[in-house]
Amino acid sequence: MKIAVAITGASGAIYAKQLLEKLKKLKEQVTEVSLVWSSNAHTVWEYELGNKDFKSVPFKTYAKDDFMAPFASGSSSYEALIICPCSMGTVGRIAGGISNDLVTRAADVMLKERRKLICVVRETPYNLIHLKNMTTVTEAGGIICPATPSFYSKPQTLEEAVETVTDRVLQLCGIKLDGYRWQEG
Repeated sequence: MKIAVAITGASGAIYAKQLLEKLKKLKEQVTEVSLVWSSNAHTVWEYELGNKDFKSVPFKTYAKDDFMAPFASGSSSYEALIICPCSMGTVGRIAGGISNDLVTRAADVMLKERRKLICVVRETPYNLIHLKNMTTVTEAGGIICPATPSFYSKPQTLEEAVETVTDRVLQLCGIKLDGYRWQEG
């Protein structure tokens, strides 16, 4: 499976960090990971996580204006795009069909090709515009997966709480994980 990951400047860089760490370990199921960062993604990562570890991510990174990236075309063999975290501005542009950068173009490709688009939205509370845009993306075939941890597994750390979201995102892509499953052991 080939997966593209877009990281926007929404709060929640810890979700992106953990998602990338998990993807590094899934080489049997994920043959390729490609990245695109929005204008503010690095700034938010550095502010929230207190580091510049994004500079050492081992995946190929494309500029946000690089429309020659393979996942910018429906003829590519990328099966999914995960936008994590996904800002409401990004959701709004996707819902409006505005492909003004590689993030929104890749999302448009996933929707038109009926492939997986997973938007890990990170906002609270939602206003009516957010809700309508998320409804539009869902009706077009996208998956809205709010960055809302679950507590069934009784997480003991912030990282374990974040993992309840990132594991769910990867499962939505069709990736097999050994993580917690309700009433299954």
